[in-house]
Amino acid sequence: MIGRASLQGHVPISGAKNSTLAIMAAALLSSDGCRIYNVPSLVDVQRMTDILAALGVKITRTHDALDIDTKNIQQSCAPYELVSQLRASFFVIGPLLARLGSARVPLPGGCAIGARPVDLHVRGLQALGADVQIEHGIVQAYSKQKGGRLKGAKIYLDYPSVGATETLMMAATLAEGETIIENAAQEPEIEDLANFCKSMGARIQGAGTKTILIDGVPSLHTTNFGIIPDRIEAATFMIAAAITRSALTLSPIVPEHLVAAIAKLQEIGVHVTQEAEDCLRVEGGDLYRGTDIETLPYPGFPTDMQAQFMALLTVSEGNSVIKETVFENRLQHVAELCRMGANIRLKGNVAIVKGVHSLSGAPVMATDLRASAALVLAGLAAEGETIIKGLHHLDRGYDRIEEKLRNLGAKLYRTTES
Repeated sequence: MIGRASLQGHVPISGAKNSTLAIMAAALLSSDGCRIYNVPSLVDVQRMTDILAALGVKITRTHDALDIDTKNIQQSCAPYELVSQLRASFFVIGPLLARLGSARVPLPGGCAIGARPVDLHVRGLQALGADVQIEHGIVQAYSKQKGGRLKGAKIYLDYPSVGATETLMMAATLAEGETIIENAAQEPEIEDLANFCKSMGARIQGAGTKTILIDGVPSLHTTNFGIIPDRIEAATFMIAAAITRSALTLSPIVPEHLVAAIAKLQEIGVHVTQEAEDCLRVEGGDLYRGTDIETLPYPGFPTDMQAQFMALLTVSEGNSVIKETVFENRLQHVAELCRMGANIRLKGNVAIVKGVHSLSGAPVMATDLRASAALVLAGLAAEGETIIKGLHHLDRGYDRIEEKLRNLGAKLYRTTES
């Protein structure tokens, strides 16, 4: 890619990756099947499709919609070779256990950004009346209740884990009695998952807050459901506008999902205005100020935006401090940004960024999904040519990002070696 191109135009924001993956798993809760739309075209969505297909689910894709036929689930064991590639695939354990009374799911894979243990999932499922054993890398769970149905319980999460909240909420939808999840994660994708389950007949209150109440029902029915816009993709394109000193509009978006990102952009000097209920305009400026960022669970600043924002702060005046508190291994992009001329010092989980006048193109390697986006953003702003390897990470979470950027005026293309 060649940097320093001015961008202009409108960015269509795709459906949220993290909502889509959880909702695809939740489709297992009903034997009637469902249709979900506004589904992004991503490698991770295809991987989840393959995992569900291995369980006996039939999935048909038409444009941005998935028709999911869950009538004939043939087994409750997800294949290791697929689960090892996608952490979100572990979500199937909750719906399988709730619907079939048993599940066997390998320990998950995904980006190497740090330890993301499943102990919160396991303890929660045990509280719901499941016997859970981990042997030879496989999590085996079955209901101890007569008839195989789980039993409602009060669950406190030691940490507001998104994955554990979603797994336990799904499992509890078909459990007998009431389940209360305390210290639940509050991310918008959890509320979206709850709304999907409710559209199938689940009784869920409080999703999006720290306390979720689920009143179990015997079965769920079919539904048509649209995925929310991807807030991380939206914020990434907001930074693309800022780092290239350009003006872009983005829609559809949900402004309240972007409060933390908008606040930080405005704080450093980027102009962000709401043009319509679901549309933002972002205008880059000539000079940005440094700022301090600490990643936190929602509604705090998202860890999924840390790398992209760091790319912007490398060309912002003064010093910035970025503290990563969610994942202990999510600063691997620092070395690659430094190859492009950034001035960043690392001390444990803290990055101290001293703004430079400009970045310069260089060959760099993407280390995870959001790091790959950060390097693309840095390449857009850098002088000269940037060559990014490891683009398979990018394809996991950004729907047609090259096409969208080229439509805005970016000068980039992909080779088979990427």
